[in-house]
Amino acid sequence: MFQAQSILFLYAVSPVHMGAGTAFGLIDSPIQRERHTEHPLFAGSGLKGAIRHRFAQLPFWKTENNLNRLFGPEGGDLYAGAISFGDAQLVAFPVRSAKRGYVYATCPLALARAARLLDLLGKSGLPALTSQTAEGQAAVCDNGLLSGDKLTLEAFEYSASESPVLKEIADWLADNALPQTPAHAFFRDKIKTDLVLLSDEDFGYFVRNATVVEPHVKINDKTGTAKDGGLFYVENLPPESLLIAPLMASQERSDTNETSAETVLSHVLGNLDGQLIQIGGDATTGRGQIIVTAIK
Repeated sequence: MFQAQSILFLYAVSPVHMGAGTAFGLIDSPIQRERHTEHPLFAGSGLKGAIRHRFAQLPFWKTENNLNRLFGPEGGDLYAGAISFGDAQLVAFPVRSAKRGYVYATCPLALARAARLLDLLGKSGLPALTSQTAEGQAAVCDNGLLSGDKLTLEAFEYSASESPVLKEIADWLADNALPQTPAHAFFRDKIKTDLVLLSDEDFGYFVRNATVVEPHVKINDKTGTAKDGGLFYVENLPPESLLIAPLMASQERSDTNETSAETVLSHVLGNLDGQLIQIGGDATTGRGQIIVTAIK
């Protein structure tokens, strides 16, 4: 039973490859997706492993005993760790726009799931949508994104109008989901004006078809040249994507420590909130850079 909890917002500042482990269609190495929505996700097990790796580099936590107290031992006398990470669900996805480079696209389903998760963990505050959006239509925070009455995303045009409620949601995300440091002021201001609400169907199209797909070439170790037939494709979640994940803590379960859940959570958040971490594959090529923002 978990006695303390927090919410983590994860903001991608580089492409992120959380691999699904199996080829799909033309993509040799796709990213993880939910089965029912096909929205990209970060599995909680992958998050926990990446964050354990980060803590292993910190002076206090890198000792095996201290690390095991938080995350659980990997061998020997087994007991559960004191923290648990849930899957990270997609909240907003960057889509190329005719105005201002790109927008932060979202949909009623993504916002409702984020609001539900916040409420379940006692962190409510995200304003609720008061209306749905039909296919081919969009709601915007700022008419400056429009050409006439049309919003152009990729090769598609949407009938669009301003939404005061969406503006409230964008303001809340800027104040709570993005880092509050001066370096991120541009992006906080951008999400306030460039958050766009699409229908669940239109949003689903973009999250399936507007990810970053990169070609890679296998190199022959002996010759240093490309192998014949060695071209393969890797999918990445694009930078500027925003996800939400639950973090839960319990009293330590080891025999020698009885640290409270609140103290465990405080230790973890103190080393995560506002920090840049690496998750997923291709770390040596700069992939997987994520900024963590916690709602305590």
